[in-house]
Amino acid sequence: MINPLIQKLESYGALSDEEKAFLKRAPSEIRDYRVHEEFVREGDCPGESCVVVEGLAFRFKILPDGKRQILAFHVPGDFCDLHSFLLKRMDHGIAVAGRCKIAAVPHPLIQEITETYPRLTRALMWDVAIDGAIFREWMVGMGRRSAYQRMAHLFCELLVRLKVVGLAENDTYELLSTQSDLGDALGLSTVHVNRVLQQLRAEGLIVSDGKTLMIPDFEKLKEVAGFDPAYLHARGGASPSS
Repeated sequence: MINPLIQKLESYGALSDEEKAFLKRAPSEIRDYRVHEEFVREGDCPGESCVVVEGLAFRFKILPDGKRQILAFHVPGDFCDLHSFLLKRMDHGIAVAGRCKIAAVPHPLIQEITETYPRLTRALMWDVAIDGAIFREWMVGMGRRSAYQRMAHLFCELLVRLKVVGLAENDTYELLSTQSDLGDALGLSTVHVNRVLQQLRAEGLIVSDGKTLMIPDFEKLKEVAGFDPAYLHARGGASPSS
């Protein structure tokens, strides 16, 4: 169940057999969640950090008027809240986009990693750094890219991230977010999301049946989005065309 995490961390640098064995035998509870079920609430002080095993999760904030802003999508292999090991009180919530499996990793286990496995600790620090890099790129998109570019950029990003953990084949992946989720992530109304999706389809930049998304020409979509995968800092397997 922890294999996606190992695959992701090894895109930073090779882990030793001992480190991989530690992660595989580490005590963690696998939990199943239903569509849009919230598993971490704003204000919680969790004693564990969560890793996506299957499906798609997202971090979000709810405004006083009830509007939702999605702050990040998390694919298999991602820690959703590794920072809670240090910051304790959550300033946002975490929910799942579709049916999802989450591994809850106790904080004492993360403490043991930091005290015993320096290379694995650096890999987890890299994971947190990538999370920050993705957030910065999203902020640039919200402030400076058009709705069309934002959506194209997100589809490119998800392809690269899913490719790293072996979940995108032939530049195709499962699209687990709803149009409402996409709108709340990109700052768009559902009507606007639908309009942009139709435009991307009409121009042959994506092929989607509502369950999967295929990118026929990744280089062309990259150009449209202004997408440079360098901010993802992943090696081997990160290039969809490789």
